[in-house]
Amino acid sequence: MATYNLEEQDKIDSFKTWWDKFGTAVTIVLTALVVTFGGTKMWEHYQRTQAHQAADLYVLLQQVQTTNEAGRINDAAHLLTEGFSSSGYAPRAALIAAAANVEADDTKRAKENLQWILDNAKEEEMHDLARLRIAGILLDEENYSEALRQLNTKHGASYAGLYADVRGDVFVGLERFEEARQAYQTAIDQLNKSNSYFNIVQMKMDALGDAD
Repeated sequence: MATYNLEEQDKIDSFKTWWDKFGTAVTIVLTALVVTFGGTKMWEHYQRTQAHQAADLYVLLQQVQTTNEAGRINDAAHLLTEGFSSSGYAPRAALIAAAANVEADDTKRAKENLQWILDNAKEEEMHDLARLRIAGILLDEENYSEALRQLNTKHGASYAGLYADVRGDVFVGLERFEEARQAYQTAIDQLNKSNSYFNIVQMKMDALGDAD
């Protein structure tokens, strides 16, 4: 049995008294710290694993994309939108799937993929791009009022020229040619002249001629 001098015994007795009073609280705090630290490490590991898996699936999707088979492309994209919806790869997968759907004349599914982006993507730029694509589909369907509703939604400045261009296309479809000219002019003013798309918009503007 250990023996202690009076000074050591006083210290031990004092510690026992202190522990009886505060020991439970200290244990709880220490346990919480250990759990938090361990939990943080586990969460960081989980996030890294998720990111790697999402990246691998996106590479797989790009490989499947070369088949031009809409069904397979949608299946691959679905793995990302359902399993890794919070990743940056998911909305990009939905864009790829939507493009494949348009090529396959499945505009209903294309719009569903694009709507998924609007409902789930965190990046505003992805929202802007999805709305632009939806508007293009609606334009082809001659659903002009809904196309304009999409185009009149607030969007980033970098998309101003593209939105104005499609708006001009909608006005041409509606035979509202003066509004079409104004929209095309806005697009021309916003687009960089070195952009090949600038010339396409200029050609549309010239093609209007003196149309009333």
